[in-house]
Amino acid sequence: MSTKVEKLEHSMVKLTVDVAADKFINAIQTAYIRNRKKISVPGFRKGKAPLQLIERMYGPEIFYEDAANIVINETYGDEADSTGLVFTSRPEFDVDQMEKGKDFIYTATVAVRPDVKLGNYKALEIKKQEINVTDADVDAELEKEQKKMSRRIDVTDRAVLDGDTVDIDYEGKVDGVAFDGGTAKGQKLTIGSGTFIPGFEEKLVGTEIGETKDITVTFPADYHATELAGKEAVFTCTINAITAEELPEIDDEFAADAGFDSLDEYKEDLKKQITERREKAAQTDRENEAVEKLVEASEMDIPDAMLDYEAERMFDEYANQLQSQGIPVDMYLQYQGFDREKFMDTLKPQAEKRIQSRLVLEEVVKAENIEASDEDIEKEIADMATQYSMEADRIRELVGETGLEQMKKDIAVQNALTFLVENAIEI
Repeated sequence: MSTKVEKLEHSMVKLTVDVAADKFINAIQTAYIRNRKKISVPGFRKGKAPLQLIERMYGPEIFYEDAANIVINETYGDEADSTGLVFTSRPEFDVDQMEKGKDFIYTATVAVRPDVKLGNYKALEIKKQEINVTDADVDAELEKEQKKMSRRIDVTDRAVLDGDTVDIDYEGKVDGVAFDGGTAKGQKLTIGSGTFIPGFEEKLVGTEIGETKDITVTFPADYHATELAGKEAVFTCTINAITAEELPEIDDEFAADAGFDSLDEYKEDLKKQITERREKAAQTDRENEAVEKLVEASEMDIPDAMLDYEAERMFDEYANQLQSQGIPVDMYLQYQGFDREKFMDTLKPQAEKRIQSRLVLEEVVKAENIEASDEDIEKEIADMATQYSMEADRIRELVGETGLEQMKKDIAVQNALTFLVENAIEI
């Protein structure tokens, strides 16, 4: 067996693989065994007719296609590895020669990792990130925590206010005639949520429990029910009940409920949390800007096949994420008005950015001989063990040698990113 490598334009190569004739013969025998029960031959029960008789009846090529797939599947991986190239797309196969008694010859056209002409990666100019947490920021965070601790209470001694949740019965009519979907009993509605037609919720403000009133509104011109779009409607509404949000006082007792000795201590902790979040976000911004600047300063020719492959990977990631939420990807695409191909096209700009970022960082890894230290690897394994509630040794076992090598590469790339930022100039 031999493999010839031919370089093509735009970081593509063609591998021509020459497989010995006897291997193709063996593949035909395998294809025959797999398929013989599907073939009818007079005088024989299905699966019992000999290969030579089937070939005589249906032609010698009857099992060629299956045999070709068998040979390609059994040989391509090892032959591709033997080239030492880094492939970045799925191969496209063509058969050049396929005949009994002759070598089986096929080609695989595939994208390879493109060459990168790395720009000046030291002293990249990036925007200085200022971290400033004010008392107003802390107060806003406190209000969020306050809202989490809120409870709803029944209101019986006043009319509806903005922000209340009401239980209402209503009947809507257009030109005096009730319409589909315009009637409900016991409907829960939060005033100010914008759930109903514009103007409806505001006109409920000031209504008492048990009071019935008519509310006149106009459906938007672009309303989804075209028969109602732009029409004036009258809703007869009755308020059955009102509930309001009750917020706890922000004081030392509130802080104690959160596990602190005083409100001042709670505020200090919140300030620390906000600062840490903003520092992390600022670091991410610095990293993104540094990589973007380096990509702009570098040159690379990304083949379309590599871009398509990355977009497919991103699509699979997205589909898995939807699936984990119980949403079938086909249903989601239909709802968004996309088919798979159109949706993949929307992913390509982000896919290109991913590829460019990875390529330049891998070049920095090579240029600076950056590696993943033992401490880096142990920390990554420990983090995974915590995330999945497993023992570190079990994580190592599941990751395996191949996974460990990929982990080392990924950590080295992350270290290269840190290197870029540490050597950048903030302006």
